[in-house]
Amino acid sequence: MVYYVLFVVLLHFVSSIARDVPKVQTDEDNWWKRGVFYQIYPRSFMDSDGDGIGDLRGITSKLPYLSKNRITGFWLSPIFKSPMADFGYDISDYYSIQPEYGTLADFDALVKRANALGMEVILDFVPNHTSDEHEWFKKSERRVPGFEDFYVWHPGRPNPGNSSNARPSVPCNWVSFFRGSAWQWSEVRREYYLHQFSVKQPDLNYRNPAVVQAMKEVMRYWLGRGVAGYRIDAVPTLFEVAPDADGQYPDEPLSGNTNNPDDPGYLVHIYTQDRNETLDMVYQWRAVMDQFQQQYGVRERIIMAETYSPIDVAMKYYGNETVPGAQIPFNFHFITDLSKDSTAEDFKNTINYWIDHMPAMDTIVPNWVVGNHDQHRVATRFGDDMIDAINMIILSLPGVSVTYNGEEIGMDDVWISYNDTVDPAACNAGPDRYQYTTRDPERTPFQWDSSKNAGFSTSNHTWLPISPNYTQVNVVNQLNRERSYLTNYRKLTAMKTTVFYLPNTFATFVEADVLIILRQATVAEMKTSIYTIANIGKQQTVLNLTKFEPKLNLGIVYIASEFSDRQNNEVVAMDNVAVAARESFVLVSYHNVPEVLKV
Repeated sequence: MVYYVLFVVLLHFVSSIARDVPKVQTDEDNWWKRGVFYQIYPRSFMDSDGDGIGDLRGITSKLPYLSKNRITGFWLSPIFKSPMADFGYDISDYYSIQPEYGTLADFDALVKRANALGMEVILDFVPNHTSDEHEWFKKSERRVPGFEDFYVWHPGRPNPGNSSNARPSVPCNWVSFFRGSAWQWSEVRREYYLHQFSVKQPDLNYRNPAVVQAMKEVMRYWLGRGVAGYRIDAVPTLFEVAPDADGQYPDEPLSGNTNNPDDPGYLVHIYTQDRNETLDMVYQWRAVMDQFQQQYGVRERIIMAETYSPIDVAMKYYGNETVPGAQIPFNFHFITDLSKDSTAEDFKNTINYWIDHMPAMDTIVPNWVVGNHDQHRVATRFGDDMIDAINMIILSLPGVSVTYNGEEIGMDDVWISYNDTVDPAACNAGPDRYQYTTRDPERTPFQWDSSKNAGFSTSNHTWLPISPNYTQVNVVNQLNRERSYLTNYRKLTAMKTTVFYLPNTFATFVEADVLIILRQATVAEMKTSIYTIANIGKQQTVLNLTKFEPKLNLGIVYIASEFSDRQNNEVVAMDNVAVAARESFVLVSYHNVPEVLKV
């Protein structure tokens, strides 16, 4: 009888999350706060025209897949017109679509289709720099009136040589993220310009009000075309220290971490990152979002800020009690602080580290990011046996979860030779060191099926190589199995976007090397405890979960990791829960079973 009752209440639980309910909250002001967001790298997602490069029509064709994954919204890495020196992060026209990706009409069709499926579109906003082929830069280089100070220019320091024709020395010792001096000489202007990234990416000058206004107009334009917000690239580098009274910039101090002056780790970037003015600029951009919302009566427009800043600085991007900031300042600590050698205690500390530092404001929520186009994939960083566990953890935690395309099916890094390398950061590092800086391995084409080029393209050559494991790791293969990374991911997103919309609590515990996340909710009028259990260690552990809730005797396995011996719907004694090494699963237990179910 007890097992029968548990089976019936499990059906109530499953039906409550399988029902055709909205994937976003009915409260329009909070549509994003418990959302599942997805990053699409357009060049690698889906190729519709057979040129070996992903495009907008390809993305549109795959939107039903994202909808079935219950994605709240997705952000696109840059799709603007670009010479592609840094694959779209060097923009030559903020108002045009890169031709190999499609047209404005293709973009409008993408937004319309996404919205029809209940998803929002978010663009990658690249404000720190443009391409050196942007019209603004060309005008600034020629000192066209109104554009003279659009970028950060400097005549350089006096050259110790005696020749009057000798080029001045660089203004200071600042180093580019892509290696070498952050200053590049312009023969046209006869001055240096600042580029914190590639020499093809000159830094805009945000101390010029005209630049600030121009970039706000870019924001308003795409908001007008239906985007729901922006992921803002490279936020910490937006401002550098102002020059002194003599017009000079100070050298940054040495870090002591390397003896190579071309390495960005050679310096401590106190004059080029996380300036106070940057925070104010983010607050101004949030004001643009809010003004647009108020003017047109749309749901809240959001900002996702890319910042790897120290925690005290990152928290300031949320804003304060009087001035709101970015709704989602990305939390990268699952990337920077955890690895395959981490313990369950490390995971717990990383989770609490963000939450414990969050400002005491009712309007903000935490967020959890485990991958992106600049970081090695989850399978590579943690191992294949942790793919399900990582997805379970981030989708069980409160707030926003962010998935990089491919992590839901367990794609891993692809080894790429130096001859096939296209990432400028890796090319600059040279054949002996390119693998330390390359971002190509995590950017390879998405694996849809077992056909040619993993179903990504009909071309005989794709812009990056296809993973050799695509015949095993792909969407179709995983959907054809009862239990896979993808089927588990869909169960998790369904749970997050329905059950966890309801009032709930949250706590983390560690037993031996097992991480336990406890959420509570009301499901079908029943108080429900949902345990996410992930054995981070390499030894089996037996848990007694009644120590947390003594009145709960039995639980049901709702989701189990791909390699788990647990069966879905299996009944488990809560005081004797065996967890195998690297196993993870979600247990559901009920506090008050209605009398009608006990008959």
